[in-house]
Formats: sequence, structure tokens, C-alpha cells
Amino acid sequence: MQVDLMGQTSIPVLEQVLNFTQTRHAVLAGNVANMDTPGYQTRDLSVDEFQTRLREAIDQRVRRSEGFSDAETIDLQDDGFKRVADSMKDILHHDESNVSLEQQVLQVNKNQGLHNLAVAILNQQFRQMNVAISERV
Repeated sequence: MQVDLMGQTSIPVLEQVLNFTQTRHAVLAGNVANMDTPGYQTRDLSVDEFQTRLREAIDQRVRRSEGFSDAETIDLQDDGFKRVADSMKDILHHDESNVSLEQQVLQVNKNQGLHNLAVAILNQQFRQMNVAISERV
């Protein structure tokens, strides 16, 4: 029997957070780049939906490790949460666009903070694994 060491850690979850924040950053950067495009409507990835789906996947992994099996599996790579969020479509400018530089910068900063947190935790996980492998304290 082969033991899945990485699957028993938070590394797969952190990997999904990093994938999400990287993709979301590209979408937000596109919003800023198209700020002067008449009629451009902002796009965003739903953070709430991503967190919900990630929580479901984590819960499923816990149930599976406890011996329960689900007929339905949740794929962490699913792109179903990559839809346009309606939360920032309140204000239309004279050119019928809804891009607010301040709102986009705020979202980029929040996304960057989440990304940096995930990287820091992932680095700590790898340092702990290195200590365990090298048997040094």
C-alpha cells in the first residue's frame, strides 16, 4: 500500500488557493487594463463560491479518510466557480462601463494578501517536511 504523504497535508488545499488567486489576479488586471474601454463590464471570480467548493472538497476528503465514501466526488480542479460576479456592477459610467479603479485596486490588494498568506503557509509546510526528512531540529 502506497501512502499519500502530500494528500494528508494542507498542501493540496494551498495549491488550489494559489491557483485561484493567480487566476483571479489575471482577471482583475484585465479589468484595470480595460478601464478606458467604452462599455467594458468588469469580470471577477466568485471568492464565496470558491471558498464554498473548497470547503466541500475538504469535508469530502475528511469523510473519505474516516472511512466514509461518497458516491459523488468533488473535483478541486473544477472551473465551475469561474463565473462573472455581479457584486461590482452597480455603477455605470457615462461610457456604459462599470470599472472603478479604486474598487479594482482594493480587490487586487485583497487577492494579493490571500496569495501571500497561502505562499507563507506553504513555505512553512515545506520547511517542516524538510526538518522531518533530514531528522534535524
